Amino acid sequence: MGESDTPFGDLVELQVPASSAYLAVLRTTAARLAARIGFTLDEIEDLRIAVDEAGAMLLPLATNGSTMQCSFQLQADVLDVVVSVPATHAELPGRSSFAWTVLSALAGEVRSRAEDGRVSIVLRKSRG
Repeated sequence: MGESDTPFGDLVELQVPASSAYLAVLRTTAARLAARIGFTLDEIEDLRIAVDEAGAMLLPLATNGSTMQCSFQLQADVLDVVVSVPATHAELPGRSSFAWTVLSALAGEVRSRAEDGRVSIVLRKSRG
């Protein structure tokens, strides 16, 4: 896709080792994609922190030696992000935790799910 092409509707997927050393890759990708669809600097920073927090919440659940997957769905005013890891236990992050409160404040809509041996956190950040 060239820089002049519209990014709306594009899906970007990453797969990195399930390690805190690779959360920076997810943060940087989130920031660049949010900038591409016109998010403000504050919105970009909120999303970067939310993606980092989501990844950090999932890392303790990841099976040893596994990979973390992250998908970014670009829309006109919304960026949907799904961060997931394979997990032997389907223990979802607690919605009453401080980390969940932070995620909700930063990303807007947040939910979690467990399916097909994976635990995911789904973020929806809206522009404006």
